Amino acid sequence: MTLLVTAFGPDGAQTAARSAPAPADRLLPSGPPEPLVVATQGGLRVQLPIEQNRVTAIGYHGGSSGSLALHPLGRRGNQGLIGRFFDRVFGSGDSSMTWYQLQGGTGSSTSALAVGAAPDTDVYSPVDGTIAGITDFVINGRTQGKRIDIRPLAAPALIVSITRLAADPALTVGSSVAAGRNRLGEVLDLSRLERQALARYTQDAGNHVTVQVFPATALALP
Repeated sequence: MTLLVTAFGPDGAQTAARSAPAPADRLLPSGPPEPLVVATQGGLRVQLPIEQNRVTAIGYHGGSSGSLALHPLGRRGNQGLIGRFFDRVFGSGDSSMTWYQLQGGTGSSTSALAVGAAPDTDVYSPVDGTIAGITDFVINGRTQGKRIDIRPLAAPALIVSITRLAADPALTVGSSVAAGRNRLGEVLDLSRLERQALARYTQDAGNHVTVQVFPATALALP
């Protein structure tokens, strides 16, 4: 899969201060995340793939061609004045999570979920399912880690794709994975290749993994 567009944040977005040191717990080895659903696609529930205290920020942007819109849970952190007013008056559901709308990509503005974390942070499966494919992830004509495709048990007509990570060598096509329990790999440092939109809301370069959902018929799997 070739990354066609880098997601860029809105021009007027607030930029997080980057001079503060990273929290001490982010310097420790990461572990499995606690179960936490961050997005849905119909009956499919996408769990946070990274340990909660290692997450730097969560954002959404347009995904690759054919990717389906996700329904973010939590509240949008960079919405306008009117949106904030309606949230205050009517509430916005689960306010325990904050996510940011980013620019870039194609299709629905929430079809790609970016979960930020420092390089080498462990990444876990966001769904229960079966590994359907492990292929190269390409940026600007060069392989940068892997794309891992999972066929979820809850929605076998869909494929959940995770990119921007170095795959765990123990993974094989056909093996079963459980959400938040089976390790998929580690976050890659791609800051040398592109300006990452999530950096507007983090204290680092904005490295992250990307989760997208596709109809199974839309992807050519091995």
